[in-house]
Amino acid sequence: MLFNNFNQLGRLTTTNSDNWTNRAEFQSRISERTEELSNMVSAGEKVLICHGGSAGFIVDLFSCWNLGVAAACINPTTTENEKQNIIEFIKPAAVLEAADSEPKATPHAGATKPTNLSLDLPALYLFTSGTTGTPKGVEHSFRSILARLTLNQTYIGLDSLKTTLCPLPTHFGHGLIGNLLTPLLGGCDVILLDDKSPMGVAKLGELIDQYEVTFLSSVPSFWKLATRLSKKPQKNSLKRVHVGSAPLSTDLWKSIANWCGTEDVFNMYGITETCNWIGGVSLKDGLAVDGRIGTVWGGSALVKNAETGHITAVGEGELLIQTPSLMNGYYNQPDLTSAVLKDGWFHTGDIGLITEDGDIRITGRQKSEINRAGIKILPEEIDLLLERHEDVQEVCVFGIPDEISGEKVAAAVVQKDGCDLSGDALSKWMQNLIKREAIPETWFFVNEIPKTDRGKINRDNVREVCLKEGKS
Repeated sequence: MLFNNFNQLGRLTTTNSDNWTNRAEFQSRISERTEELSNMVSAGEKVLICHGGSAGFIVDLFSCWNLGVAAACINPTTTENEKQNIIEFIKPAAVLEAADSEPKATPHAGATKPTNLSLDLPALYLFTSGTTGTPKGVEHSFRSILARLTLNQTYIGLDSLKTTLCPLPTHFGHGLIGNLLTPLLGGCDVILLDDKSPMGVAKLGELIDQYEVTFLSSVPSFWKLATRLSKKPQKNSLKRVHVGSAPLSTDLWKSIANWCGTEDVFNMYGITETCNWIGGVSLKDGLAVDGRIGTVWGGSALVKNAETGHITAVGEGELLIQTPSLMNGYYNQPDLTSAVLKDGWFHTGDIGLITEDGDIRITGRQKSEINRAGIKILPEEIDLLLERHEDVQEVCVFGIPDEISGEKVAAAVVQKDGCDLSGDALSKWMQNLIKREAIPETWFFVNEIPKTDRGKINRDNVREVCLKEGKS
């Protein structure tokens, strides 16, 4: 068995249950499931896990790892067509449809030659795109996962992780690695939030007090809802809070700290390819600046100048990361892998600034750049600026085709309740705050910004919805 050290395993429950799964029960269920799976799969093979957010998910995941089998975790709401697309791509030996369900063998069972157990075997596949096209599966080894868990526990501290609330899905890195495995494998208790709807988020303060939660991590869009809909917790149990997976404005950063009753609110930077968090900085540390993430946890960062191609330790350009938790690559896509993994460095595609003392600030993302007549505009910067307006709830800026300039800047805006904004008013407000070329020419006023299942904003999706529905 490869991954069977459960001596420090914590307890787990869900917010709709009074029952905790403890270490003894986990060990018993994992042992039974491991034996069941051993009759069907061998080390080096893959199992597709189609469910999540429960103790049964953890049992299935650890049972796979006991056998040296890689677990491919997908969204439980994935359609049958999407699921079959992934099965044909990664060729798992078995599929686990639900917790405690009988494993279903696939035609690919036994196709992989059994492999000697090693920490360098593939352990986890997380999909970042391509459920309808070619899937983009990030492959992590047992070694990279263990490295990340160790770094997370060291930098966060088990005292802060003592009682963790996980409000995110468990099929992607932020929810799985950061919110679930990091505390659970450190002997800490984890509560999984069942109801992730606005009604469920509205009870967040009550849940924090009920369980005396000490730690939680989520995305900015979650906190925009929570700080607006939920009463503040009253027991002051929160010791540390992480916000990541999307840009965080300083205004929201401060609002979260005020709501939580602690300045130990961290703006985090993490990527699926690096197995969750790379680093982060607390509001308590001072110098709250949009995009500031501090220094890399247990690794190094460089920047590559876009014009010269020179790679330096200080300056501005594409952020390059070296960390022991780096992925093996994108499964069965060597061209994609070689484009981002070069000489041991991961080319993130994010635009960043590194100061003389190693402090990092993320300013944008290369592939979301808007090219307006040769002028490069980072939509993330405009998002953060517009969200400082007192009547703006949320913004997504994107480029739309233009015959003259190639692309022009557009913005989807959610107003706060009771406000009556116009594009002209917002353009006038921005005039002295940002260069003229970066001010949106086209405005869409919408009821909500569509999100992915991870709580992230996909600018392409927002553009498509806005252009289809028209501007107001």
